[in-house]
Amino acid sequence: MLLDKKIVIVLPAYNAEKTLAEMYSDIPMDIIDDIVLVDDSSKDKTVDVAKKLGIKHIIIHEKNKGYGNNQKTCYHKALEIGADIIIMLHPDYQYTPKLIPAMANIIAYNVYPVVLGSRILGKGARTGGMPFYKYYLNRILTLFQNLVIDQKLSEYHTGYRAFSKEVLNRINFDANSNDFIFDNEMISQVFFAGFQVAEITCPTKYFKEASSINFRRSVKYGFGVLRVSIQHFLQKHKLANFRIYKKN
Repeated sequence: MLLDKKIVIVLPAYNAEKTLAEMYSDIPMDIIDDIVLVDDSSKDKTVDVAKKLGIKHIIIHEKNKGYGNNQKTCYHKALEIGADIIIMLHPDYQYTPKLIPAMANIIAYNVYPVVLGSRILGKGARTGGMPFYKYYLNRILTLFQNLVIDQKLSEYHTGYRAFSKEVLNRINFDANSNDFIFDNEMISQVFFAGFQVAEITCPTKYFKEASSINFRRSVKYGFGVLRVSIQHFLQKHKLANFRIYKKN
């Protein structure tokens, strides 16, 4: 408990058997109140590992519903159990849990309501092994988004995110895609709702067991990013009306 704020970590899991325990061991439990793991119909023993670790809230999707849908389940459960600060951490151990206190403090002290762990600030992405094409696709898409959305993030594509409950209660994340573009739609919603976003430098690791979408899906994601950015622009200038920007 930090400043009487309940901090809940949410873990959208899929085939994380080999990395979950090591990642879990790095979570600073002294400030964490609860952990929610949602397993998206893994084909390995992710759920068994989670149970052995003593994770209290484990939700199992009997059928694979996609990364975006997994997050929807995560956030709804976190809000249901009374979370004030919700931090999404990938169980594949690509991001370090050691940044949780810094991210939680930024929100708890009302500095920013949203915090992103950026792989691009500094040289963490390439040093950590981010594939060449992913790095430059990230940079190109981020430049386009900053220009179209009129913001100045170092990247929009990190999966390490912290939110105040006010943000999650305000934006209509249920209207978002069930695929990977969910993340990008969510940032667009956050900015459209008028919330400010902080970034902190985050080292990252790319290795065999770390989940990563392939080139074909990366291209699909890239086109999705362009679509979301244009939708944001049109909505902002009242040239269209998209469901994802409808207030809760």
